Formats: sequence, structure tokens, C-alpha cells
Amino acid sequence: MSAITAAQTPDFEQRTYRKVTWRIMPFLFLCYIFAYIDRVNVGFAKLQMQQDLGISDAVYGAGAGIFFIGYFFFEVPCNMALQKVGAKRWLGPIMIVWGIVSACTMLVRTEFQFYLVRFLLGVVESGFFPGVILYLTFWYTQQHRAKMVAGFMTAIPLSGVVGGPVSGWLLDSMSAVGGLRGWQWLYIVEAIPSILAGIVTLVLLADGPAKARWLNTEEKAFLARKLDEEEHRKRSGGRGHHTLTDAFRSWRVWMLCFVYFGFVMGNYGVSFWLPQIVKDTLTKDPFRIGLLTTIPWTAAAIAMVVAGHHSDVTGERRWHVALAGMVGAAAFAVSALPGSSGIVGLAALTIAIAGLAAAYSTFWALPTAIVSGAAASAGIAWINSIGNLAGYVSPFLIGKIRDATHSMTPALLMLSFCSIASALLTLFFFRPTRARSAR
Repeated sequence: MSAITAAQTPDFEQRTYRKVTWRIMPFLFLCYIFAYIDRVNVGFAKLQMQQDLGISDAVYGAGAGIFFIGYFFFEVPCNMALQKVGAKRWLGPIMIVWGIVSACTMLVRTEFQFYLVRFLLGVVESGFFPGVILYLTFWYTQQHRAKMVAGFMTAIPLSGVVGGPVSGWLLDSMSAVGGLRGWQWLYIVEAIPSILAGIVTLVLLADGPAKARWLNTEEKAFLARKLDEEEHRKRSGGRGHHTLTDAFRSWRVWMLCFVYFGFVMGNYGVSFWLPQIVKDTLTKDPFRIGLLTTIPWTAAAIAMVVAGHHSDVTGERRWHVALAGMVGAAAFAVSALPGSSGIVGLAALTIAIAGLAAAYSTFWALPTAIVSGAAASAGIAWINSIGNLAGYVSPFLIGKIRDATHSMTPALLMLSFCSIASALLTLFFFRPTRARSAR
């Protein structure tokens, strides 16, 4: 059998994609776990840090969220830079730098310093997630991408499964060791994996199939042909947007910004405040808080994998995103009911987090079905940037609400409203008859 004939067989295709997946996805997965832990471990640090620094809930919420202001302003240029300099030379250094910045949070003594270090962390992390989403388009066609994104994004909930107990243990066991508080050790210890991963990236990560020494000539040619064929189909079919300007002119890209904004409101509202909710309603022991927070994130990881797989099998995106968002909205509303405290409240939040996770896993298949070429890097980064502004708005508003009402109920209702709004936008603006590529 000739090399060309072999490259056309289903078995060859499966083996090639399996080889690519096992070489790049586990490592990217670990890197995102480290990134997300460094991003949200402030939620655990708050349990000691707030009292030590004498800050209010509103100040904490603003500091936790200001990360996303830095993220917003630097994400698009960072993603464009990745295309120019390559994944290895871009992702590696930013991982090292964000690890250093995260560790420096242990030096914070004032409100301004807290805001500054969180802003800088957002700046240096801004190129990672959209960069990886773009990086996957160098390897996988749209047919395979949703599954890869879903697998990659399970790092979000699994970072809670791993980071929760570790953070709780550090708070509980390391306080006063070496003259430092537990929250200071938390920032130091949890920054180390990011720095090490950045060094490994500089050595091992391939910029694309053409530069992957572990692929043979036939495998490289096959992957290049598949990606070229997909790009040709988009262009010849007259659908999609291909230039940088197209991404910002596309109304569908803007709708995706709003959809993502609503889902991020729920996700980061929970991420930054879940340890405090558990402390208020179930236990004040840091390690037990860490263990209890693993329950929602474990459910979220399962929901992500199941939703992403089912969406890939059926080829359907719109209803997968919308229904999952509706489940999350309903569960947030239940968690706000007067009798939903303690275990009942945690169960409702578990369902809410799982619903949002399922929506997340399929959502990122929508942008790359709409935009391609130069528009893909800009469009993905723009959606992520606008959406992630909710990462500032959500914890800040929750802090304000808690200071004003001394209750989480209004905040949970706000998260419910945002989730249902995103679900409805997905249904109304990505109908198959109007946007076939959204399926």
C-alpha cells in the first residue's frame, strides 16, 4: 500500500490523531490546572488573608476580579504574538512569569498592592488560554476540536479537585512556619509547578505538525491536508470570516461575547466565593473546606467530558450549550431559596457548576466554526476578553452585595439570571437556519 493510500484509511487517521493527542494534550492539561489554581487560589487565601490585611468583602472581590482587567487589555495582542513567534517561545515564558507574579502575592500588605499584583497576574496569564485554543487549530479540524477543548477545559474543575485540599492543607498546616502565614505559603508552593511547566514547554512543545519531530512525513502531510481541506470548504462555501477585520465586524462574534460573559459571571462568582460559602454554612476548618469544595468540581469535570463527547458524536452544539446553561440557572435559583443552606445548598451549587461546565465544554466549538484564518486568533481572543470581564464584574458585585446585605441570596439570583440569559441568547441567535456553522 502506498503512503498516499495508507494516509487515506480510517485506521491511519485514528492512529495519527491519537498520537497527536497523547503527545500534546496531557501536558497542556497540566499547564491549565496550574494556571487556574494560580488564578483562583485567592479564594482560599481570603480565609486568612482578609483578616490579616483588614480588607472588606468588596475590596477582596475587586482585587480577585481586577485580574481580568489586565487579562482584557492584553489578551488579543498576546494571541496575535503567539501566531508570530510560535507556541514554544510564547507559552513557555509567560508560564514562568505568571508563576513568579503569583508567588509575589505573598508580599502583599496593602489594598493597592493587592490590586496591583492581581492586575499583573492577569496581564501575564492573558495569552495562555486563548493561545492554547488557537494552538489546537494548528493540529485538529473542527470535527475533532470540540472533544479536545472539552478535555482541555476539564482542567478547570479538576484544578478545584486538586487545589482545594492542597490549599486547605497549606492554610491549616503551614501557618507560622518560617515566620509566614498559611496564605503566604499557599502562594509560594502553588506557583512552583507553573514555573517548572514553563521551562518544560521551552524544551518539549512543538509549534505545529511541521515542526513535530515525533511525527513522520506521512503523518505531517495528512494533518496539513486535513486542515487545508477544511479551510477550503469554509472559503468556497462562502461562510465564515477570515481576516482580522472580519472578526470584529461579525455580529455572531459579538453575540458569542455576550453569551460567554453570562456563563463566566456564574463560573467566577462560584470560583472566588465557594470557599467562603462553605465556611459560612458548613465548616470553618480550612482542610475540610478544601475537601468539600472538591464535590462540585468533580461533578463539573464529569459533566464537561460527557457533554463534549455527546456534542462531538451528534455534531450538535447549540442545544448542548443552551440546555446546560438552563440547568445551571435553575440550580443557582434553588441554591438561593431560604431552605437551601448547608448540604442542600452545596448540592444545588454542585448542579449549577456542573451545568455551566457542560456549557463551557461545547461553547468553544462555536467560534472556530464561524471564523477562520487571521480572524480565528483575534475572534477567539476577543470573545474570551469580553467574556472574561465578567471575571471582574462577578466577584466585585458579590462582594458589594455581601457587604450591603450580609447574604449570598441576591448574588446567587444574579448568577441565575446571567446563566439563563446566555442560554437564551444561544438559542435565538445561533439557529441552524440562520447560522448553520453553529451546529
